[in-house]
Amino acid sequence: MRTVQQWFAEYSESHQNPVNKAIHWIAVPVIYAAITGLLWAIPQPQFMSAFPWLNWAVIAAVPVLLFYVALSFPIALGMTALTVVCLWAWSLLERVGVSVWQTALGLFVVMWIFQFIGHAYEGKKPAFFKDLEFLLIGPAWVVAFIYRALGIRY
Repeated sequence: MRTVQQWFAEYSESHQNPVNKAIHWIAVPVIYAAITGLLWAIPQPQFMSAFPWLNWAVIAAVPVLLFYVALSFPIALGMTALTVVCLWAWSLLERVGVSVWQTALGLFVVMWIFQFIGHAYEGKKPAFFKDLEFLLIGPAWVVAFIYRALGIRY
């Protein structure tokens, strides 16, 4: 497995344009949240109803967060915080009667449109065309940017 610095360096190669970077700053975390919402909205089998906190978003978060732990423990902490916020937000929206799957799907589609607009400005293909793992690196790249701004080592 590549180091966190190797992943970020390679990811950054196709994220140099300021417009593309600004779009990614917003779109990448929103896409992460939208995927969490889409997983949240998948109906649960009966056996899972014994555990009200357990759903497909929580189950999917486990291997994703383990990937981040292997990448960098501080990054994993930031991604865990982002994941918890996403889960909390979808739970809240569901409780107030908002359609989670429709909201998540709408956000997912709109943010991907923005991502591709950003890459048109960049003049380079998205990194995940080269390696699907970059779909997990994008959110961590945003967290790393925040860490650098705050002087937090990762």
